[in-house]
Amino acid sequence: MAGEEVDAYFAAVHHLATIVRRDFYLERTLNRLRLPSPFSPDLALRVIRAAAPAEPLHAARFLAWLRARPAFSPSADHFDALLLPLARARLFTHLWSLASDMRALGLPLSPSTFSAVISSYGHSRLTDQAVEVFNRLPRFGCPQTTQVYNALLDALCANGNFAGAYKLLRRMARKGVAPDRATFSTLVDAWCAAGKLREAQAFLDDMAERGFRPPVRGRDLLVDGLVRAGRLEEAKAFALRMTKEGVLPDVATFNSLAEALCSAGDVEFSVSLLADASSRGLCPDISTYKVMIPAVAKAGRIDEAFRLFYAALEDGHRPFPSLYAAIIKALCKAGRFADAFAFFGDMKSKGHPPNRPVYVMLVKMCVRGGRFVEAANYLVEMSEAGFAPRAPTFNAVVDGLRHCGKHDLVQRMEQLEIPPYSEQLS
Repeated sequence: MAGEEVDAYFAAVHHLATIVRRDFYLERTLNRLRLPSPFSPDLALRVIRAAAPAEPLHAARFLAWLRARPAFSPSADHFDALLLPLARARLFTHLWSLASDMRALGLPLSPSTFSAVISSYGHSRLTDQAVEVFNRLPRFGCPQTTQVYNALLDALCANGNFAGAYKLLRRMARKGVAPDRATFSTLVDAWCAAGKLREAQAFLDDMAERGFRPPVRGRDLLVDGLVRAGRLEEAKAFALRMTKEGVLPDVATFNSLAEALCSAGDVEFSVSLLADASSRGLCPDISTYKVMIPAVAKAGRIDEAFRLFYAALEDGHRPFPSLYAAIIKALCKAGRFADAFAFFGDMKSKGHPPNRPVYVMLVKMCVRGGRFVEAANYLVEMSEAGFAPRAPTFNAVVDGLRHCGKHDLVQRMEQLEIPPYSEQLS
């Protein structure tokens, strides 16, 4: 579709969704609109998805009106778009009525949709209803997949029913449904959130004895669980104990721990843990450097940021502009503008063209440091690279140049094309 047709199409979606949500006499209004027949299934689906979260009953009325029209055949997607909103609104009678209609029409029920319904019940503290949905799925021809089991496990654990979760796990084994990482993570996370690390570890040991093997090492699951539960001190102690015992976390687990620690301001421990783990064989990936370099640079540890940066190069990773930007910003904040400019030049010479955020950051740091001539030069360079400067950045540079008496440079700057304010907001 052309641009105007696309705009008209989505305007129609918005208009119809508004009518569905707000009109008390919905069917009468829809009949008066003289909508095309046959009605587009894609348009119907978009309207239902737009209206159902706020007004699931009105959206269900819209689907019923569509089904009464000639030549309209609803798909499973039309029903799926309604089931979860109905569950969240606790309109369970309507939910099962739609499920019965799907069965009568021979439409498959989606395990992913009913997994979301079960989770919705669980987090509404309606565990019995979550179990009922789980048990009723086979009658509707919906398979009890690993995803469905995980949803019920989550519902049980969210309400502290660990005994029920154990029984469900054993049922998975009897039914031949293979557990995945999420299966074990759900249970371990619940134990960790309750502050029961020993119980979580005992659970993993017990599952191993019964022949259940998690797809990742149990200790990694424990670290992940502690991080997600916000128990960073316990996660730090456990990770440190692991490395001293020679059991390294996998790199994904290390990255999640490092990100949580850096966000909490504990950069020092992250650096020491990375050094210790690396000396014992941990191989950082680009995500590790993406977490560590900005955090270390922001903490003012510029030499350490450079060390990590060049370690990433030695490991064969191609750095992206934001990694350079973190170090450049730290150098500017430390007043080391000559080093920042040299590093920025090094970035360009090695084939890593700066993007708009890097240019804007460098210009702003120059302005804050009173380096208005350099700021103007980078603003011109930015414009020549195809990144039109926005008015606030441009005005800050020009005002600084005027204050310094650089009127010739001001005249040159005023020749740059600045987008209109309306375009800058778009």
